[in-house]
This record gives sequence, C-alpha cells and structure tokens, in this order.
Amino acid sequence: MRLIIIILFFYFFSINLYSKDEYFRTLRNDIVNLRQGPSFDYPIKIFYKKKFLPVLVQDSSENFRKIRDHENNSGWIHISQLSKKKAAIVIDEELIMFSGSTIYSNPVALVKKGRLLKIKKCKVEWCKVYSGEFNGWVKRDSLWGLL
Repeated sequence: MRLIIIILFFYFFSINLYSKDEYFRTLRNDIVNLRQGPSFDYPIKIFYKKKFLPVLVQDSSENFRKIRDHENNSGWIHISQLSKKKAAIVIDEELIMFSGSTIYSNPVALVKKGRLLKIKKCKVEWCKVYSGEFNGWVKRDSLWGLL
C-alpha cells in the first residue's frame, strides 16, 4: 500500500513538472500565415497582416507553435515568425493614456479598443507603452497580451 502511494505521488508530480505553460509572443513580420496544423503541408487559415500582434503560445510541435489571438482564432505558426518583443491589444472600449503611472497624472491620449500598443516596461498595475507619436502609462488590466 505504501509503495502504491509513493508511485502515485511521483506520477502526479511528474505530470505537473512537465506541463507546458502558456506564454505570449508577438508576430515578427508584416504578413504571417496561421495554419491548420504543425507543418507547411497544412492549409493556411488566416493571413495576419500586423507586425507585433500579440499571440498566446499554447503548445509546440517541433518548429511550430500552436497560438491563439485576441479574437480566439487558433492555429499553428512557424517559430521563425514569432518575436519576444512585448506588445498588447486594448480590450476596453476606451482607455486613457496618462503621463505617469497614476490616475492623477496628466492624460496624454484616449486609446480605443483594438489598438496595438508596444510595451516599454510594466509595473504591478501599470504599463509604460507607446503607439505612434504617443508615449504614456495605461492600466495593465485593460490590455490583452500580458500574463
């Protein structure tokens, strides 16, 4: 009985040890193909036409990564098309960009839903971002593309 408990303990521990965590990456190029499977032999589902679009990597198979985007589209992308640069999509209808990391600082811009923001750095509740000519701080929980 004791041996069975020990074996079960190591079995469950090893499953958690080798489970793959999800993480975010961005698209490296202006045009990226999302495929139905993990090979160039599979048909293309979607053409992404936005460089730095954040995607959630959920699984891997050799040189391909299974991803999900902010609209819940999922498929496979070759690893060469992914970048470690940080970016996020605004998920709130409107978001105020501030000059500092507090709501009491000066507003810089009003950012609409779906806007791509490149990330300079993040704190616990705020991220310093830029988009076009605007630089500032936004609330972290209003963004999709960060863990």
